Amino acid sequence: MIQVRGLTKHYPDLRRGRLVALADVSFDAAPGQVYGLLGPNGAGKTTALRILSTVLRPTAGTVTINGFDVVAQPSEVRRRIGFMSANTAVYDRMTAWEMVEHFGRLHGIAKAELAERMEALFARLKMNDFRDLLGAKMSTGMKQKVSVARAIVHDPPVLIFDEASAGLDVLVARALLRSVAELRDQGKCILFSTHIMREAEKLCDRIAILHRGRILAEGPLEALRDQHHERDLEELFFQLISQHDEAYAASNDLSLHSGRRQ
Repeated sequence: MIQVRGLTKHYPDLRRGRLVALADVSFDAAPGQVYGLLGPNGAGKTTALRILSTVLRPTAGTVTINGFDVVAQPSEVRRRIGFMSANTAVYDRMTAWEMVEHFGRLHGIAKAELAERMEALFARLKMNDFRDLLGAKMSTGMKQKVSVARAIVHDPPVLIFDEASAGLDVLVARALLRSVAELRDQGKCILFSTHIMREAEKLCDRIAILHRGRILAEGPLEALRDQHHERDLEELFFQLISQHDEAYAASNDLSLHSGRRQ
């Protein structure tokens, strides 16, 4: 469903010449699966998800979603994905119903079909109590439900959540994770970016740990625990990050000394 091969993204940097945001990232995510992309802030998670969502173009590598290439066939990809992040905006002057309807129309859903789909969606997400409430008057939890509804109104096979629970209180975050689990059980392929270990442990079927644009470890959580002889995901995460940072610092020191000798 999602196939990523050798994904690389460089940015020009006036001081260092080139900033590597992603370096040779590869992974697969399947239907009925939550694939967790874990990493600290600045690891490259959002860059990867923006490329998958056709917002950014990669420097190198390929990404296909449901068989469509994100660079060569971006419009086909956009029809097959739903995207949600912590920064997903809710329009203050539109009601919950109007917002979800607006996104349904953008996806070209016929009026009668859209109304039927929205009735089912609002009932399933328990949104009918505030369907006529303006965005400006919604609670954080209500806004998150609207964001989920508009991401899935066109029934995409692939869903991308970029740090979607960041800044939410415990109850709202829990409700969001429950919605993600239900979507997985419906057969959706879900890419879930987070830096919260407990979320990953509870939700993800496979995990990739990303740091400085590179995947340090990838696989089912239980397999990663066995491979690295560490049961606690947070400890495993910090162990891998620390090892990589030490190797990175040593490599930079070696390059610096070599440059001075020359």
